[in-house]
Amino acid sequence: MDRPIQTNSVPVVEVSGLAKRVPLADGGTLDILQDIGFAVGEGETLAIVGASGSGKSTLLGLLAGLDVPTAGTVRLRGRDIFALNEDERARVRGETIGFVFQSFQLLPALNALENVMMPLELAARSDARTSAARWLERVGLGARLHHYPKHLSGGEQQRVALARAFAMQPALLLADEPTGNLDAVTGKQIIDLIFELNRETGTTLMLVTHDDQLAGACHRQVRLKLGRIVEDSASVGVA
Repeated sequence: MDRPIQTNSVPVVEVSGLAKRVPLADGGTLDILQDIGFAVGEGETLAIVGASGSGKSTLLGLLAGLDVPTAGTVRLRGRDIFALNEDERARVRGETIGFVFQSFQLLPALNALENVMMPLELAARSDARTSAARWLERVGLGARLHHYPKHLSGGEQQRVALARAFAMQPALLLADEPTGNLDAVTGKQIIDLIFELNRETGTTLMLVTHDDQLAGACHRQVRLKLGRIVEDSASVGVA
């Protein structure tokens, strides 16, 4: 990426000493994450990689405040989200974070326009309809506004999901295997689109992926193994 990262401000995400332990049926415990720490700057792109069971999706859930850690802190723009109650965390999520999922997570009873409008309406945006239509046009679906998810291909559904996420202009976008349900050609198109939108909006992007091409397109890669960070490095060839 040729866009400079802002390093002279408070990190968008700052993680320190993060751990997640769960009880087992036999009375023991399982450490899913241990002593996780890193910071991510404004506009930076970071891939969380590792084998299945390494703790990637658990980490993403903690970053979003959807789960509570056993120990450690997650700060979003300097604010410790686990010092907040559940309702306050939900409000911070709505104001700060966008989500893109492997399974798209579109509401089947709503058409593409309505799916993108929904979070805008929940935020009481008076321009919800026009903004949603503009974002769908931006992702190449201007002619599909009134199509329901069942009438859209996987790639089109993920484009709707991207429009929905970016329409809220989040400071942080979290993506969980965004190309996992797509064929190679469609996945490449979605990868290109994610990074185009990231450059245009300056959103900080953190994603979980098994896709080496997608991970390599990020500024940095954090590799997990058995719940610990074993590597935190810049991607080769990415400025």
